[in-house]
Amino acid sequence: MNTLLTIFKIPELTQKIGITLLFLAVYRIGYHIPLPIIDQSKIQALQGEGGFGQLLGMAATFSGSQLGQLTIFGLGIMPYISASILFQLLANFYPPLEKLQKEGESGRKKINEYTRYATIPICLVQSWMYLNGMASTPDQLIFSSFFYILTAVITMTAGALFLMWIGEQIDEYGIGNGISLIIMAGIVSRLPEAFKRFFVEPATGEFRWSSIQLGGADASRPGLEIFIALAVLFVVVVVFIIIMTKATRRIPTQSARHTRGRRVYGGTRQFLPLKVNQSGVMPVIFASSILVIPLIIFNWIAGTFQAGWAAGLASEFMRQSYIYNLFYIALIFAFAYFWAAITFNPKEVANNLRDYGSFIPGYRPGRRTADYLKKVMQRLTFVGSGFLALVAIFPSMVTTVMPGVDPLIASFYGGTGLLIMISVALDLVQKINSHLVMRNYPGLTDD
Repeated sequence: MNTLLTIFKIPELTQKIGITLLFLAVYRIGYHIPLPIIDQSKIQALQGEGGFGQLLGMAATFSGSQLGQLTIFGLGIMPYISASILFQLLANFYPPLEKLQKEGESGRKKINEYTRYATIPICLVQSWMYLNGMASTPDQLIFSSFFYILTAVITMTAGALFLMWIGEQIDEYGIGNGISLIIMAGIVSRLPEAFKRFFVEPATGEFRWSSIQLGGADASRPGLEIFIALAVLFVVVVVFIIIMTKATRRIPTQSARHTRGRRVYGGTRQFLPLKVNQSGVMPVIFASSILVIPLIIFNWIAGTFQAGWAAGLASEFMRQSYIYNLFYIALIFAFAYFWAAITFNPKEVANNLRDYGSFIPGYRPGRRTADYLKKVMQRLTFVGSGFLALVAIFPSMVTTVMPGVDPLIASFYGGTGLLIMISVALDLVQKINSHLVMRNYPGLTDD
C-alpha cells in the first residue's frame, strides 16, 4: 500500500498516469458514439447470428473496436496493428526495409511513418467492405446511398487514425504502450457484464444463488460449488499465465579474458535470457482470425446451396467443438514457430556474441553457437506453443465441463483476452517500477 502511495509522490509519474487515463477516457467516450441514422437494435440483433457475431466478438477483443454498434471508433486500432504486422514481416524479407531496420532509431521512425501511411488504405477498404455488407443485408441496416456510405467510411477512417494518434500520444507523454492499453481497455470494459452474469441470470434477471443449493438440484444451472471452483480456478489460471509469460531460459555466456599490462580484463560470467513464450500472443490472434474464415464460408455455402454438410461443419466451428480445437491447436503451433523464426535470428545473435568477445561455454563462436541457439529456441517454442494452446482452448473446456457457465464468463478464464490483459499489465508494472527505482524508491514487485 505504501508503495502505491509512493507513485503519487513523484510529480512526473503522476502526470504520466493522469495523461494516460485522460486519453483512455477519450477513447471510451468515442467508443459509444454511433454513426448517424442507424437502427442500433437491428445491428445488435445481427451480432448473435452465427459467424458474423463471432467475427465481431473477435474483432472487439483484438482491436478495442465497436463494429457491433457502428460507432466512430468502430474499426478500433486493428488497421494500424495490421499495417504494423505487415511491415514487421516485410522487414525480414524486403532488403530496403531490412536495411532501415538496422539503422536504429532513425530507421525505426521511418518505418513507423510508412506504417501510418499504410493504415489509411487499410481503414478505407475495411470500412467500405463492412458498410456495404451492412447495406446489402435483407433488413438494409444502413442506407445504401453512395454519399452516405462515403461519409461513414471517412468518419470511421478518421476515428481509427485518431485512435492511432491517441496511442502515440500515450507512448510519448503517458506511461505504457498506447496501442496495447487501448486494446486492454476494450477487453476490461467487458468485465462488468461478465461480473453481472456471474451472479444474475441474463434471461430472467434472477439472482443465481437465490434458489441454488449446494450440489444444485437443477443440473442445467451451476451450483454454489461451481462458483467457488470458478473463483479459485481464475486465480490459478492468472498465476499460471504470469509465470509462463515471464519465464526465461538463461543461457550462460562468458566474455573472453585478456591482459593489458599487469591487469586482466574480461572473463566475467553472464546470461543470455531467452523467453519461453517468444512469440507472445500473436499465434493465438492469427489462429483465431483464420478459423473465422471457414465458418463464414460454410455458412455461406449452407445458405446459398442448402447444403446440409456445410451447415454441419459450420455448426462444428460455431460451437468450438473438438474439430475446431484441433485446428486451433495446430495453427497455434504453426504460427508460434513461424513468429519465433522471424523475430529471433540465432545466426545474428551468435555473431553479436562473437563481436563483443563473448561465447557460450562448450560451443565455438559462430556456426556451432548459432546451431545450439536454434536448437534451444525450437524446444522453448514447443513449450511456449503448448502453453498458448492450453490457454486458448481453456474457455471452451470450462463450458464443456461446466455446462451452466455463461460463455462470456468462461472467456475470461483464458483465450486471447486474458493473455493480452496480463501481458499489458506486466509491461505497465515494469515501466512504473523503472520510474520508482530510478528515483531510489522501492518497486511495486519488491519484497
